[in-house]
Amino acid sequence: MAKTEVILIQNVIGLGGESDQVKVSAGYARNYLLPQHLAVPLNGANKRRIEVLRQRRAEREANELNAMTELSKSVTKLLCVITVKTGDDGKMFGAVTTGQIADELKRQFDLTLEKRKIHLEKPIKTLGEHEIELRLHPEVKSSLKLRVESSTPLPVAPEAAPAAEGKDGRVRESRGHRVARDGAKPEAAAPAAEAKADKPERKPRAAKAEKA
Repeated sequence: MAKTEVILIQNVIGLGGESDQVKVSAGYARNYLLPQHLAVPLNGANKRRIEVLRQRRAEREANELNAMTELSKSVTKLLCVITVKTGDDGKMFGAVTTGQIADELKRQFDLTLEKRKIHLEKPIKTLGEHEIELRLHPEVKSSLKLRVESSTPLPVAPEAAPAAEGKDGRVRESRGHRVARDGAKPEAAAPAAEAKADKPERKPRAAKAEKA
């Protein structure tokens, strides 16, 4: 594949910055870099522009450093909340990605941050709070507080079933306790029985003497 050399006049991620002389495929330069005004062909006339490009690059990088330094101070005060779906056991479906975090930062705080600057040591697969490392600049690092919440409502515990009635209409015994059908306590009948027992028995009347 044919190669060609160009001078970058804009910062191109993964390739270089202003004033860098790079060798790329001829098709990449012809179809992308040159039409997008990201580079110019390497020739005598364009070489004279290198010093100007270097000054422009130095100014851009200084501005980026200042901006990222200020951002690092403010982003540590933020709490980004992400809502995920979970099962009944509280376990997440999948994991939180850097793209989701970047989207939520934009939606919640109107903060635009490239997802490549969000560093996850391992996938986030649990609910709760997490601390995320942000690599804002080669010379600036920061952190972000992230809280992962579930959008699935917690299951409601079933209510205790009422005591079942027998065929005779009486409530069945439960754990050794008997409940009357009308709700009265069984002990309520005891005083009545005792009162009845206290009454003296009537003596039978003597039989009338037979007439002589």
